[in-house]
Amino acid sequence: MSELLTAADVARGVCRLFAQQGLVAIPEVTLPNGRRTDLTAIDAKGNITIVEIKVSRADLHGDGKWPDYCDWCDRFYWALASGLDPAILETEDYRPESSGLIIADRYGAAVVREAANCNLAPARRKAELLRIGRLAMRRSMLAADPELAANWIEGR
Repeated sequence: MSELLTAADVARGVCRLFAQQGLVAIPEVTLPNGRRTDLTAIDAKGNITIVEIKVSRADLHGDGKWPDYCDWCDRFYWALASGLDPAILETEDYRPESSGLIIADRYGAAVVREAANCNLAPARRKAELLRIGRLAMRRSMLAADPELAANWIEGR
């Protein structure tokens, strides 16, 4: 029997792939529309990629929120746990013409289908890069000094 992969395993593999490609990623980013991404990555040019991770058929079919991510990124990828049949994403419900596909395990990942480039508007890109950068820095500060959380003021 094959090892069951968790979302954390898939995220680890995708992050390894992104590191090889020069992207940096952060997990669980809440978007301005209230949705939360599994992974958000930024390349050296400031392009934003969002990855939605799925580890089972039920996980995929139970998710109807993913189209809400597409207005906040340049590229959108599905990341499936190795062992899942990628054909489950080939219906128009999952926009195979624009969404990319990554297959991953905890040791690495491979792009099976590239995502189409959506080109965010410059003002939205700037706002998102600033917001994501501040989130990453806040997490780093809190990891270094958890006592900061008691006096943290959101939005500053």
